[in-house]
Amino acid sequence: MTKPILIFTWGNPSRGDDALGSLLAERIEALALPDVECLTDFQLQVEHALDLRGRRRVLFADASRAIGAPFRVSRIAPVRNASFSTHAMNPHAVLQAYVDFEGVSPPPCTLLEMGGIDFELGAGLSAAAQQHLEAALLWVIGWINDPRQPRQ
Repeated sequence: MTKPILIFTWGNPSRGDDALGSLLAERIEALALPDVECLTDFQLQVEHALDLRGRRRVLFADASRAIGAPFRVSRIAPVRNASFSTHAMNPHAVLQAYVDFEGVSPPPCTLLEMGGIDFELGAGLSAAAQQHLEAALLWVIGWINDPRQPRQ
C-alpha cells in the first residue's frame, strides 16, 4: 500500500555534506510514522516520477551549496528539462515526467534544500551541516503534521 506522504532525498553519503538528504531520511524513518515513506538515491532519474503515484504530498530534500541559511523551502511545479539527457534530473523535471506519464498534475510537492559546505569525497559531515540537519528535521516534522505550515 502506498503511503500518502513521500519524502524523497538524494545525494552521495561518501561526499561529506552531500549526505544531508540520506541522513534526513534515516532520521525520519527512525520515527516510524505510519503515513510517511522515505526513499533515497544518489540522483534523481526519470523513473522516480513513478514514485509519486498515489501520494497526497511529496517532499524532495537535498544538500545545497547555493544557500547560506540552514535550509530553504519552496513549492515546486513541473518544468520540462532542457537537457538532452535524463541523467541527473532536478525535481521540477521529475514532476514534468510524472505529468507526461500520468497525464495529470502531480501531488503538491515541496523542495527542501539544506545548506552544505564540504562536499569532498571521503569527508565527514561538517559541524555546520549537522546543525542545518537538526533545524531542517524540526521543520520536516512540522510539515508532516501540518501541510499548511508556513515556509521557513
